[in-house]
Amino acid sequence: MTGKADDERFQRGAYKYAAYLETPEGRLRADLAFGNLQDFLPLPRAEHSLCALDLGCGTGATPVRLARLGIHVTLLDSSAEMLDIAKSTAQEVGVTGMIALKHGDAAKLASLFPTESFDVILCHNILEYVDEPCAVLRSAASALRDPFSIISVLVRNQAGEVLKAAIKDGDLAATKHNLTAEWGQESLYGGSVRLFQSDSLRTMLKAASLEIIAERGIRVVADYLPSRVSREAEYERVFELERKLGSRPEFAAVARYKQYFANRPGPAIKDFA
Repeated sequence: MTGKADDERFQRGAYKYAAYLETPEGRLRADLAFGNLQDFLPLPRAEHSLCALDLGCGTGATPVRLARLGIHVTLLDSSAEMLDIAKSTAQEVGVTGMIALKHGDAAKLASLFPTESFDVILCHNILEYVDEPCAVLRSAASALRDPFSIISVLVRNQAGEVLKAAIKDGDLAATKHNLTAEWGQESLYGGSVRLFQSDSLRTMLKAASLEIIAERGIRVVADYLPSRVSREAEYERVFELERKLGSRPEFAAVARYKQYFANRPGPAIKDFA
């Protein structure tokens, strides 16, 4: 992960984040995002192995999964502690040869890697913490290898925060506030977190010369299930239901998180016939 220059939340919270990923909420967010990602991964290239970049890789859960698919992954994070956990995870599953660790800030992406270097770029839960999300997206677009390469962007959905405040928290004041709020409160680390409307995120992607190819919702109803439904014992059923709901625009619109897949289109092919 990364954050504002004066924000040390992620420097000291690596193990807290690792514990979160073991909860039903954390598992669902990670598993659903990865399941969606698999649907849009580029086909293997004959000329080179697929290369991926994870901006704000956290504890490395998703990069390790990609490495197990035979994809070379560079992990970028501003937290040395996060990278240490990611390294240990890669060692445990035997994919260290497919992993490269890079300590740095996603906001400085343009100066860290050459342009047109990656076939897949993950930008998961990063934009809500950086000062200039548009700049990060522009740099990421430049780092995509070609029009067949994709970027996966996962952000906190403003509409989802509205429903969470009303249904889960029963806080009517927060519900009203979240209808127009650009910032919310982050519960895991504490502090503020940027909220995204779908229209604003689409505008950012377009401004970065990225074209959306698909949108998915993550955690549409799972957070609001009654206690008689165990999200642990019934995890697989909840996961399959979420996959179906998240692929339908009317449900994805109110999910806790939205995932966008985009590419950098090549020049139009003129028809001279």
